[in-house]
Amino acid sequence: MTIAVIMLTLAGLIFFFATTVGILRFPDFFSRMHAAGKGDTLSSLLMLLPLALYNFHEFDLANMLVALKVLLIAVFIFMASPTATHAILDAGYEAGIKPWTKKPEEESP
Repeated sequence: MTIAVIMLTLAGLIFFFATTVGILRFPDFFSRMHAAGKGDTLSSLLMLLPLALYNFHEFDLANMLVALKVLLIAVFIFMASPTATHAILDAGYEAGIKPWTKKPEEESP
């Protein structure tokens, strides 16, 4: 069980790092928000799931309640994060932010 907790935590850290790289490297607001919304949701799950699993090392009511609360936080994140991302993207679109388009390369003579 400890190995699973460590592996899931490392996977969550890797996805958080990839999300950060995406936010820094993508060219426009819309693609950066896509990286933030998707990566943040997945990496949060990958960080909260091992926290809930770790509480099962001793099987009693207190640890079960802590694990249940952690899983409820994960459910809340899965509902709130995509909704917030959509609302921010919609506000950006309504504000007139233009999506990035690749400029055609100039032809050589």
